[in-house]
Amino acid sequence: MGIRKGLRLVLVAGLTVYLVVGAAQPVQAMHIMEGYLPPGWAIFWWVVFLPFLVWGFYDLDCIIRKFPQTKLLLAFVGAFTFVLSALKLPSVTGSCSHPTGTGLGAILFGPGVMSVLGGLVLLFQALLLAHGGLTTLGANGFSMAVVGPWVAYGVYHGVMRVSRRQRLAVFWAAVLADWVTYVVTSAQLALAFPAAEGGLGIAFVKFAGIFALTQVPLAVSEGLLTVVVWNWLQTYCRPELMSLALVKEGDSSQ
Repeated sequence: MGIRKGLRLVLVAGLTVYLVVGAAQPVQAMHIMEGYLPPGWAIFWWVVFLPFLVWGFYDLDCIIRKFPQTKLLLAFVGAFTFVLSALKLPSVTGSCSHPTGTGLGAILFGPGVMSVLGGLVLLFQALLLAHGGLTTLGANGFSMAVVGPWVAYGVYHGVMRVSRRQRLAVFWAAVLADWVTYVVTSAQLALAFPAAEGGLGIAFVKFAGIFALTQVPLAVSEGLLTVVVWNWLQTYCRPELMSLALVKEGDSSQ
Protein backbone atom coordinates (compact mmCIF):
# COMPACT_ATOMS: atom_id res chain seq x y z
CA MET A 1 0.00 0.00 0.00
CA GLY A 2 2.91 2.34 0.68
CA ILE A 3 4.07 2.46 -2.94
CA ARG A 4 0.51 3.00 -4.20
CA LYS A 5 0.13 6.00 -1.90
CA GLY A 6 3.50 7.31 -2.99
CA LEU A 7 2.65 6.92 -6.68
CA ARG A 8 -0.62 8.78 -6.24
CA LEU A 9 1.20 11.51 -4.32
CA VAL A 10 3.79 11.95 -7.08
CA LEU A 11 1.12 12.10 -9.80
CA VAL A 12 -1.03 14.59 -7.89
CA ALA A 13 2.01 16.75 -7.14
CA GLY A 14 3.03 16.70 -10.78
CA LEU A 15 -0.43 17.70 -11.97
CA THR A 16 -0.56 20.48 -9.40
CA VAL A 17 2.82 21.85 -10.45
CA TYR A 18 1.80 21.75 -14.11
CA LEU A 19 -1.45 23.60 -13.49
CA VAL A 20 0.20 26.22 -11.32
CA VAL A 21 3.42 27.01 -13.17
CA GLY A 22 3.22 25.44 -16.57
CA ALA A 23 -0.16 25.43 -18.19
CA ALA A 24 -0.33 28.85 -19.78
CA GLN A 25 3.31 29.80 -20.10
CA PRO A 26 5.62 29.57 -23.11
CA VAL A 27 8.20 26.87 -22.50
CA GLN A 28 11.94 27.45 -22.73
CA ALA A 29 13.09 24.37 -20.82
CA MET A 30 16.27 22.33 -21.05
CA HIS A 31 14.80 19.94 -23.63
CA ILE A 32 15.81 21.02 -27.12
CA MET A 33 12.61 22.41 -28.60
CA GLU A 34 10.79 21.20 -31.71
CA GLY A 35 12.43 22.27 -34.96
CA TYR A 36 15.48 23.81 -33.31
CA LEU A 37 18.05 21.30 -34.54
CA PRO A 38 18.96 21.16 -38.23
CA PRO A 39 17.34 18.10 -39.89
CA GLY A 40 20.65 16.30 -40.29
CA TRP A 41 21.47 16.50 -36.60
CA ALA A 42 17.92 15.61 -35.58
CA ILE A 43 18.12 12.44 -37.68
CA PHE A 44 21.62 11.66 -36.39
CA TRP A 45 20.55 11.72 -32.75
CA TRP A 46 17.50 9.59 -33.53
CA VAL A 47 19.80 7.00 -35.10
CA VAL A 48 22.06 7.09 -32.03
CA PHE A 49 19.15 6.86 -29.58
CA LEU A 50 17.14 4.06 -31.22
CA PRO A 51 19.52 1.14 -30.45
CA PHE A 52 19.46 2.05 -26.76
CA LEU A 53 15.68 2.25 -26.89
CA VAL A 54 15.37 -1.20 -28.51
CA TRP A 55 17.77 -2.73 -26.00
CA GLY A 56 15.86 -1.00 -23.21
CA PHE A 57 12.57 -2.64 -24.21
CA TYR A 58 14.30 -6.02 -24.11
CA ASP A 59 15.79 -5.25 -20.72
CA LEU A 60 12.43 -4.03 -19.42
CA ASP A 61 10.72 -7.21 -20.59
CA CYS A 62 13.34 -9.34 -18.83
CA ILE A 63 12.92 -7.45 -15.56
CA ILE A 64 9.12 -7.71 -15.65
CA ARG A 65 9.33 -11.45 -16.31
CA LYS A 66 11.94 -12.04 -13.61
CA PHE A 67 10.58 -9.60 -11.02
CA PRO A 68 6.82 -9.14 -11.67
CA GLN A 69 6.40 -7.82 -8.14
CA THR A 70 8.30 -4.67 -9.15
CA LYS A 71 5.71 -3.40 -11.67
CA LEU A 72 4.38 -0.76 -9.28
CA LEU A 73 7.92 0.31 -8.50
CA LEU A 74 8.56 0.72 -12.23
CA ALA A 75 5.44 2.89 -12.48
CA PHE A 76 6.62 4.95 -9.50
CA VAL A 77 10.04 5.51 -11.13
CA GLY A 78 8.36 6.65 -14.35
CA ALA A 79 6.09 9.05 -12.47
CA PHE A 80 9.04 10.37 -10.45
CA THR A 81 10.99 11.08 -13.63
CA PHE A 82 8.00 12.72 -15.29
CA VAL A 83 7.27 15.03 -12.38
CA LEU A 84 10.84 16.16 -11.77
CA SER A 85 11.67 16.73 -15.42
CA ALA A 86 8.41 18.65 -15.92
CA LEU A 87 9.45 21.30 -13.40
CA LYS A 88 10.84 24.33 -15.17
CA LEU A 89 12.68 26.79 -12.99
CA PRO A 90 14.17 30.12 -14.17
CA SER A 91 17.96 30.16 -14.06
CA VAL A 92 20.31 33.08 -13.53
CA THR A 93 21.24 33.08 -17.22
CA GLY A 94 17.70 33.74 -18.41
CA SER A 95 16.98 30.19 -19.56
CA CYS A 96 15.03 27.55 -17.66
CA SER A 97 16.37 24.49 -15.91
CA HIS A 98 14.79 21.43 -14.37
CA PRO A 99 15.78 18.20 -12.63
CA THR A 100 15.85 15.00 -14.67
CA GLY A 101 14.83 12.32 -12.16
CA THR A 102 16.59 9.52 -14.06
CA GLY A 103 19.17 8.63 -11.43
CA LEU A 104 16.75 6.78 -9.14
CA GLY A 105 15.47 4.49 -11.89
CA ALA A 106 18.99 3.73 -13.12
CA ILE A 107 19.98 2.63 -9.62
CA LEU A 108 16.90 0.46 -9.22
CA PHE A 109 16.55 -1.11 -12.66
CA GLY A 110 19.65 -0.23 -14.65
CA PRO A 111 20.26 2.23 -17.49
CA GLY A 112 18.53 0.11 -20.13
CA VAL A 113 15.12 0.40 -18.53
CA MET A 114 15.56 4.14 -18.12
CA SER A 115 16.10 4.58 -21.86
CA VAL A 116 12.49 3.37 -22.24
CA LEU A 117 10.99 5.19 -19.27
CA GLY A 118 12.92 8.36 -20.04
CA GLY A 119 11.92 8.16 -23.70
CA LEU A 120 8.25 7.76 -22.76
CA VAL A 121 8.50 10.70 -20.36
CA LEU A 122 10.01 12.87 -23.09
CA LEU A 123 7.34 11.76 -25.56
CA PHE A 124 4.47 12.63 -23.23
CA GLN A 125 6.06 15.94 -22.29
CA ALA A 126 6.47 16.84 -25.96
CA LEU A 127 2.83 15.99 -26.70
CA LEU A 128 1.18 17.28 -23.53
CA LEU A 129 3.41 20.01 -22.11
CA ALA A 130 5.26 21.33 -25.18
CA HIS A 131 8.57 20.40 -23.55
CA GLY A 132 11.02 19.42 -26.27
CA GLY A 133 9.61 17.98 -29.48
CA LEU A 134 9.25 14.93 -31.66
CA THR A 135 12.01 15.70 -34.14
CA THR A 136 14.38 16.48 -31.25
CA LEU A 137 13.29 13.54 -29.12
CA GLY A 138 16.30 11.53 -30.26
CA ALA A 139 18.70 14.20 -29.04
CA ASN A 140 16.82 14.79 -25.79
CA GLY A 141 16.47 11.05 -25.26
CA PHE A 142 20.18 10.46 -25.71
CA SER A 143 21.18 13.13 -23.20
CA MET A 144 18.54 12.51 -20.54
CA ALA A 145 17.49 8.87 -21.00
CA VAL A 146 20.80 7.31 -22.06
CA VAL A 147 23.86 9.23 -20.89
CA GLY A 148 22.36 10.40 -17.59
CA PRO A 149 21.22 6.91 -16.48
CA TRP A 150 24.52 5.31 -17.53
CA VAL A 151 26.42 7.86 -15.48
CA ALA A 152 24.11 7.29 -12.50
CA TYR A 153 24.55 3.52 -12.76
CA GLY A 154 28.34 3.76 -12.96
CA VAL A 155 28.66 6.33 -10.19
CA TYR A 156 26.37 4.39 -7.83
CA HIS A 157 28.30 1.14 -8.18
CA GLY A 158 31.65 2.94 -8.12
CA VAL A 159 30.89 4.77 -4.87
CA MET A 160 29.47 1.57 -3.35
CA ARG A 161 32.66 -0.32 -4.13
CA VAL A 162 34.83 2.40 -2.63
CA SER A 163 32.84 3.49 0.41
CA ARG A 164 29.95 1.00 0.91
CA ARG A 165 27.81 4.00 1.90
CA GLN A 166 24.58 3.55 0.00
CA ARG A 167 23.00 6.93 0.65
CA LEU A 168 26.18 8.66 -0.46
CA ALA A 169 26.17 6.55 -3.63
CA VAL A 170 22.52 7.42 -4.32
CA PHE A 171 23.21 11.12 -3.79
CA TRP A 172 26.17 11.34 -6.18
CA ALA A 173 24.48 9.14 -8.77
CA ALA A 174 21.46 11.46 -8.91
CA VAL A 175 23.60 14.63 -8.87
CA LEU A 176 25.90 13.60 -11.71
CA ALA A 177 23.12 12.05 -13.81
CA ASP A 178 21.32 15.39 -13.67
CA TRP A 179 24.39 17.52 -14.35
CA VAL A 180 25.89 15.44 -17.17
CA THR A 181 22.57 15.60 -19.05
CA TYR A 182 23.08 19.34 -19.39
CA VAL A 183 26.71 18.88 -20.40
CA VAL A 184 25.65 16.53 -23.21
CA THR A 185 22.89 18.93 -24.28
CA SER A 186 25.48 21.70 -24.45
CA ALA A 187 27.68 19.50 -26.64
CA GLN A 188 24.74 18.64 -28.91
CA LEU A 189 23.91 22.31 -29.42
CA ALA A 190 27.56 23.20 -29.97
CA LEU A 191 27.87 20.52 -32.67
CA ALA A 192 24.76 21.84 -34.41
CA PHE A 193 25.64 25.52 -34.01
CA PRO A 194 29.43 26.04 -33.87
CA ALA A 195 30.54 29.59 -33.20
CA ALA A 196 31.51 31.70 -36.21
CA GLU A 197 34.74 32.53 -34.40
CA GLY A 198 36.26 29.75 -32.32
CA GLY A 199 34.10 26.96 -33.69
CA LEU A 200 32.95 24.02 -31.60
CA GLY A 201 34.97 24.80 -28.47
CA ILE A 202 33.70 28.35 -28.05
CA ALA A 203 30.13 27.25 -28.79
CA PHE A 204 30.36 24.51 -26.15
CA VAL A 205 31.66 26.96 -23.54
CA LYS A 206 28.79 29.32 -24.35
CA PHE A 207 26.08 26.67 -24.10
CA ALA A 208 27.64 25.01 -21.05
CA GLY A 209 27.76 28.39 -19.33
CA ILE A 210 24.01 28.71 -19.88
CA PHE A 211 23.00 25.17 -19.01
CA ALA A 212 25.63 23.11 -17.17
CA LEU A 213 26.98 25.78 -14.81
CA THR A 214 23.61 27.02 -13.60
CA GLN A 215 22.43 23.41 -13.18
CA VAL A 216 24.83 22.65 -10.33
CA PRO A 217 22.60 23.79 -7.40
CA LEU A 218 19.58 22.13 -8.97
CA ALA A 219 21.52 18.88 -9.41
CA VAL A 220 22.53 18.96 -5.74
CA SER A 221 18.89 19.53 -4.77
CA GLU A 222 17.85 16.55 -6.87
CA GLY A 223 20.49 14.43 -5.16
CA LEU A 224 19.12 15.32 -1.73
CA LEU A 225 15.54 14.64 -2.82
CA THR A 226 16.54 11.29 -4.30
CA VAL A 227 18.11 10.26 -0.99
CA VAL A 228 14.85 11.16 0.78
CA VAL A 229 12.87 9.06 -1.71
CA TRP A 230 15.39 6.24 -1.31
CA ASN A 231 14.84 6.24 2.46
CA TRP A 232 11.10 6.08 1.85
CA LEU A 233 11.51 3.13 -0.51
CA GLN A 234 13.61 1.29 2.05
CA THR A 235 10.78 1.67 4.54
CA TYR A 236 7.77 0.85 2.36
CA CYS A 237 9.20 -1.16 -0.55
CA ARG A 238 11.81 -3.27 1.16
CA PRO A 239 10.65 -6.60 -0.36
CA GLU A 240 11.00 -5.17 -3.88
CA LEU A 241 14.45 -3.76 -3.10
CA MET A 242 15.51 -7.09 -1.66
CA SER A 243 14.36 -8.91 -4.79
CA LEU A 244 16.50 -6.51 -6.84
CA ALA A 245 19.45 -7.22 -4.50
CA LEU A 246 19.70 -3.56 -3.50
CA VAL A 247 19.21 -4.25 0.21
CA LYS A 248 19.66 -7.31 2.38
CA GLU A 249 17.66 -8.67 5.28
CA GLY A 250 18.51 -6.68 8.36
CA ASP A 251 20.61 -4.22 6.34
CA SER A 252 20.64 -0.61 7.55
CA SER A 253 22.49 1.27 4.83
CA GLN A 254 24.40 4.39 5.68
